[in-house]
Amino acid sequence: MFEKVLIANREEIAVRIMQACTELDIEAVAVYSDADEDAKHVRLADEAYRVGGSKAADSYLDQESLLEAAREADVDAIHPGYGFLAENESFAANVESSGFEWIGPPSDVMADFGEKTRARKIMSAADVPVVPGTTDPVTDPEAVAAFGEEHGYPVAIKADGGGGGRGLKIVREPDQIEEKLREAIREGEAYFDNPNVYLERFLEAPRHIEVQVIADEHGTVRHLGERDCSVQRRQQKLLEEAPAPGLDDDTRERLCEAACRGVSSADYVNAGTVEFLYDDSTGESDDGEFYFLEVNARIQVEHGVSEELTGIDLVKWQLRVAAGERLSFEQDEVEHRGAAMEFRLNAEDPDNDFTPIPGTLSTYNPPRGIGVRVDDGVDEGDAITPFYDSMFGKVIVTGEDRAEAIARGKRALAEIEIEGIPTTIPFHRHILEDEGFLENRHSTTYVEEELLEE
Repeated sequence: MFEKVLIANREEIAVRIMQACTELDIEAVAVYSDADEDAKHVRLADEAYRVGGSKAADSYLDQESLLEAAREADVDAIHPGYGFLAENESFAANVESSGFEWIGPPSDVMADFGEKTRARKIMSAADVPVVPGTTDPVTDPEAVAAFGEEHGYPVAIKADGGGGGRGLKIVREPDQIEEKLREAIREGEAYFDNPNVYLERFLEAPRHIEVQVIADEHGTVRHLGERDCSVQRRQQKLLEEAPAPGLDDDTRERLCEAACRGVSSADYVNAGTVEFLYDDSTGESDDGEFYFLEVNARIQVEHGVSEELTGIDLVKWQLRVAAGERLSFEQDEVEHRGAAMEFRLNAEDPDNDFTPIPGTLSTYNPPRGIGVRVDDGVDEGDAITPFYDSMFGKVIVTGEDRAEAIARGKRALAEIEIEGIPTTIPFHRHILEDEGFLENRHSTTYVEEELLEE
């Protein structure tokens, strides 16, 4: 096992990784920008190193500064967390070539899944269902028109390196093709330094269901079940839950087996998430079809949902797998108990188009009690800065079933006290009272097209 690990991230996920390191008797080294000099993850670390100015480009995205901090601290390994450089294959390769262990998938595997067309080819070869689409870059409007004639409209034009809704353009009529193609290419180049785009049949109102996997370097792959992440706004998740409500056992088994089969074929190592779109347009769960969307080659924000249902510490296993250990549990030993739900705490104003509003937490009293877990990167008096993502914590609740998890969520969200900044808590309270969500009639478009239109 490692003696010292550098965490190339900040706030909530940095704190979460430090907790796992402490339990494994590993020294945790933090990095910080000028804006984070007094942050919680810095206060909790065994050592901390400044890596640059407040802007992410000058600090948390500065590869050489991070590697220099690792050399100065004389660490064994680097954990990227999520966001920033977590899925950057060049950073992973630089870490590997610098003599440190990379706590994540190998850089070549990250490269395979980082390009969506390459990922589609890998999954198709492993007999994982993919949305009908192209596997090679598309450059001319005629190809889009031919695809629309064959598969029907709407057609999704997607940036090859895209994510989070960026580089995604929807063509609903043939006369939109040229404009949407130009926009997708332009955004792909601007955001991902990759102008290549590909096509998919656009699913109007799917559910977003993902499978948590963990794999070791000895060829063993295990899954921790699925999560439903359909409560989204602008392709950004707001609430996640497990198990996916309304999913029949046969579909659940096929979904999880497909996820394991796909990553195994790519020699995947460490934690990851295989994301699917589930098309249940008939309203009957056993008539639905699932399609591969992408692989998140890292730990995810919502990993705690799977941890709470299974009792398996994913971050500890990330560290163990990176140190060469074998997974010690069989697939049939992974037991799922009850239901879990996660609410992201963002410094945003839901009544003002979810606008991020930084500020200081003049009051911060998180909820407590049975079935409530809080992962955060702040304490009372800490500032939420304007330089980074607006999420500062998560509330995860568990119950014997979905109904109890919802009731527990209502209680936890009523107990939490936050002053000084607006948060997404009012939105979460609202959706837990919403009939469509309670009856499992929501999809990835539900929040924007129905809930926020009320």
